Amino acid sequence: MTTAPPTPPDTDPAAFVAGLRRLKAWSGLSYRRLERAAAEAGHSLPYSTAATMLGRERLPREELVAAFVAACGVRGAEAEAWLDARTDIACGPAPALMPVPVPVPEDATPASLPAVAAPARTRPRRPRWTLVAAAALVTALLGGATASGVFTDDEEVHETRTSVRL
Repeated sequence: MTTAPPTPPDTDPAAFVAGLRRLKAWSGLSYRRLERAAAEAGHSLPYSTAATMLGRERLPREELVAAFVAACGVRGAEAEAWLDARTDIACGPAPALMPVPVPVPEDATPASLPAVAAPARTRPRRPRWTLVAAAALVTALLGGATASGVFTDDEEVHETRTSVRL
């Protein structure tokens, strides 16, 4: 691997998966070797899952992308670029930060002004626990409604007649 790994496209899921295919070709590893390399990097990536992921045009889960990129030998900022591109496709690009105007005194000199650093770009926070809590609440409400008989018919049977004629 003397050349740099391919860069991740962040346009649509099909282009992203095509980029993952180029990354696999760049690594030169088979699906079985990718599985072993992922395990050595501390990830789980079954060879069948990797093959299925590259055979579709849907956006793979973040954990699979992280395992696949690590198995291909991409580390550090380049690996983060793949995860950021996947997040941008899934959630849309991060909104641009608007600069906040800072009032400057008229008698200020350039040396007296504080240095302003650009804010670091962070990945959007996903409300996983919010979704888990909402699912638990819905399950509890449906369970309670079912147990109380809300979903059953409340008609009373006054008389039942059966006759058998031979």
